[in-house]
Amino acid sequence: MIIDLYGFGPALAAGALMTVKLALSALCLGLVLGLLGALAKTSPYKPLQWLGGTYSTLVRGIPELLWVLLIYFGTVNLMRALGEFLGNPDLELNAFAAGVIALGLCFGAYATEVFRGAILAIPKGHREAGVALGLSKFRIFTRLIMPQMWRIALPGLGNLFMILMKDTALVSVIGLEEIMRHTQIGVTISKQPFTFYMVAAFMYLGLTILAMTGMHFMERRAARGFARSTQ
Repeated sequence: MIIDLYGFGPALAAGALMTVKLALSALCLGLVLGLLGALAKTSPYKPLQWLGGTYSTLVRGIPELLWVLLIYFGTVNLMRALGEFLGNPDLELNAFAAGVIALGLCFGAYATEVFRGAILAIPKGHREAGVALGLSKFRIFTRLIMPQMWRIALPGLGNLFMILMKDTALVSVIGLEEIMRHTQIGVTISKQPFTFYMVAAFMYLGLTILAMTGMHFMERRAARGFARSTQ
């Protein structure tokens, strides 16, 4: 059976590409924020612990949709003032940038807890061994802690990325032309909601399967050299 998309096939394909770009960009930002948040929460310094805990709690306590709207509309005056200072009064934050910041902020808050759990799961003796070998704190973290942390955190980060991929649909409310935005336009023009929403569902499912395949490969690669428990 051939599905009639009323000429919206190329637009939906372009929307899928935009969805992938948005998800990967937010992932990069979220990983950085999550790692910084985890390091802050596991720091021996109380101010850093408070900062990391506040970021994680505050962001996770507000729905992702609200973050998208707050960042997109809340930065209008800020960007206008910055534009006037730089001599560009038309300066504004576009929908893609706002979506990346909002979704990256939310991903980072959840990734903070994943990274924190992974760091705490590493035996303290590994750090003590690094100190005994005369390694600096930076080398202990990059050579001893981070490889193990990454392996432990990877399954949790994979689940978060699946959620992030679907959350990209929220950015359609501010006009970014990703899958859901093109789908809504197609529904409005064709009056065929079931057809377009079903196609969108299969597109998200296909992207999720591709992401799961990639995560499975990364997990196997990260687990090389580590013995697996048979119990």
